[in-house]
Amino acid sequence: MILYHGSLEVIEKPDLLFSRDNTDFGKGFYTTTIKSQAESWTGRFKHRYGYGTISIYEIDEMDLRKNSTVLEFETYSVQWLEYITKCRLGESANDYDLVIGGIANDDVYNTLTLYFRGFIEKDEAIKRLRYDKPNIQYCFKNQVTIEKYLKYTGMENI
Repeated sequence: MILYHGSLEVIEKPDLLFSRDNTDFGKGFYTTTIKSQAESWTGRFKHRYGYGTISIYEIDEMDLRKNSTVLEFETYSVQWLEYITKCRLGESANDYDLVIGGIANDDVYNTLTLYFRGFIEKDEAIKRLRYDKPNIQYCFKNQVTIEKYLKYTGMENI
């Protein structure tokens, strides 16, 4: 399987020390199978610096799933919302090597604030957070898993 990561520079060897906290699936290295999605991740870099970069990786997904702990959200669900809520609050533990699932849309902060304060129910929060475009994110949460399974194969300047 081919995975893409959009950023400012080429990332041949991802290092979790440089990952941000409080993101959809918590601290991790985020990739996608959708190249156009990785291109959109470079948007803020293109705006600020005039370019972005897509790093390209290959994984043996069957081997990874067989030998790693994987959490996969196949749909936007209550479980997905609860996991994202914990991660956004900084409460996520690295219980999994890889988390796979949909992206929360750009209105995360406002929606989660309404949800935390009890102004909207879970179903409404999920509806508001559902990303309209096809998307998927693979969040590698374990450095050993990254080094074992994520093989850098090339890059593209955007």
